[in-house]
Amino acid sequence: MAEETKKMAEETTPEVVVSDVTVSETPQPEPENLPESPEKSAAPETGESKVGSDKDEKDLVAESTSFKEESNKVEELPNPEQKALAEFKQLIQEALNKHEFTSPPPPPSPPAAKEKEEEKKAAPVEAPDAEPVTEVVSEPVAAPATVEIELEKKEEKVTPPETEVTPVPAPETPSEPEKLEAAEEIKETIVEVPAAVAVAAAAEEPPATEEAEEPKTGCTPPPEEVSIWGIPLLADERSDVILLKFLRARDFKVKEAFTMLKSVVAWRKEFKIDELLDEKDLGQGLEKVVYNYGLDKEGHPVCYNAFGEFQNKELYQNTFADKEKLTKFLRWRIQFMEKSIRNLDFSPDGICTFVQVIDLKNSPGLFFFKKELRQATNRALQLLQDNYPEFVAKQVFINVPWWYPAYYRMINAIFTTRTKSKFVFAGPSRSAETLFKYITPEQVPAQYGGLSKEGEQEFTVAEPATEDIIKPASKHTIEFPVTEKCSLVWEARVTGWDVSYGAEFVPTAEGGYTIIIEKSRKVVANETVISNTYKAGEQGKVVITFDNQSSKKKKLVYRSKNKPSD
Repeated sequence: MAEETKKMAEETTPEVVVSDVTVSETPQPEPENLPESPEKSAAPETGESKVGSDKDEKDLVAESTSFKEESNKVEELPNPEQKALAEFKQLIQEALNKHEFTSPPPPPSPPAAKEKEEEKKAAPVEAPDAEPVTEVVSEPVAAPATVEIELEKKEEKVTPPETEVTPVPAPETPSEPEKLEAAEEIKETIVEVPAAVAVAAAAEEPPATEEAEEPKTGCTPPPEEVSIWGIPLLADERSDVILLKFLRARDFKVKEAFTMLKSVVAWRKEFKIDELLDEKDLGQGLEKVVYNYGLDKEGHPVCYNAFGEFQNKELYQNTFADKEKLTKFLRWRIQFMEKSIRNLDFSPDGICTFVQVIDLKNSPGLFFFKKELRQATNRALQLLQDNYPEFVAKQVFINVPWWYPAYYRMINAIFTTRTKSKFVFAGPSRSAETLFKYITPEQVPAQYGGLSKEGEQEFTVAEPATEDIIKPASKHTIEFPVTEKCSLVWEARVTGWDVSYGAEFVPTAEGGYTIIIEKSRKVVANETVISNTYKAGEQGKVVITFDNQSSKKKKLVYRSKNKPSD
């Protein structure tokens, strides 16, 4: 039993790749009472990778299996997926015809009551015990005829109209013994009449019910209209793109995707999404916590999430102090998501997903010791996972601290295998380099190792940067040619810095003098982008030198341009 338990624990532990860390083969003890994930984490893409030859405990990197977005063009889908989409659309059309998205399901009580009533009518009716006749009818001869004629009339309603009723002639006046026999017949007839009438009434009732139900079936209301993220269902090809998100989230299991769609529509109605879009005074002070900034290399909008901002005690209290503020935070997070989605393109050739960047810098202890933040984060993740399928093309976790793998194992179960295949994890020293795999340096904010800064800039995102590597314990030079009477503008950034930097102008003419533009100096790690301008009076070149005396290789990004002199 112990061996089986150990085997199961090894199978359920998610695989995490650690870069620049010596990984012990002995599994670390799991925290008590932590939920185990039913699925394995996606296998890493690149295996172990190292920066230089050092072993840095903080430099944890893990990449998921390569994920490539599928086409949203119906004609390019495999046949099974096309069939699943057609079946999905048929189910939705039937639901729209029956108003299943907005109307509550019919109560089950009337059909049950109707079944009980039919069973009661179908059951044989027992005749009640007749009391003995004590009085003699004044005209005993006519009584049987009258009862029989009434019975015939009752039966006449059930029989076809062609049946004719033959009147019964009155017999002659009987003798005294015959009167006694007639009295016995009257008793028997009186007992049988109620049963016969009940049977006739039971036979009459079903046609009356059908006649009452006929007008209802004849008046069919038009199909309801349901929109999601501003796109009406089944209206055009944009609806197909949305439906494919639900199908992919459920591995093209049509019934499960249909159940998810109905659940999302119901949740949006309950959460009052349409009203939420116009709601004011949400997210005050949270502008730096979650925000959109730039595009990735494939044109996806990039959304940054910086949890370290919650180290600000005032911001933390204003966001999570009580249940009302926590609810307001969740509504703001959903509102932000909804507004961002409205800017996507749901055409088959359009971009309809995001790249998410999760910055865990300065967040040690927040997830473990800040209960409110942990609950809010888990709740937000659950809402996004359940109600916004397939909106993330890639999710990059940067500045991942040493403790995060343990926390990831705790929340691992709420993610599907497909979702986990989009995850990428990078430690502090590899964060910028990892971002540059998916986002160009000119689109990455300066605080994350890129060149993009707020305010006025000499360069735009349309002017590309060059990426290079500075080897350990070496000097690296860049040369920018300068024409006569122009100004050279450049900017450069080294990931992690801790290198020396200097710039000088070298004229082309023989016998010219080298001009020092910037004296060599040590650039500290927290410095961001270095930029400068040199106005040349003659032809030559500007030489920038980077001296890396550390044992690590460094990532260098730079760009330049010539501007006419005034």
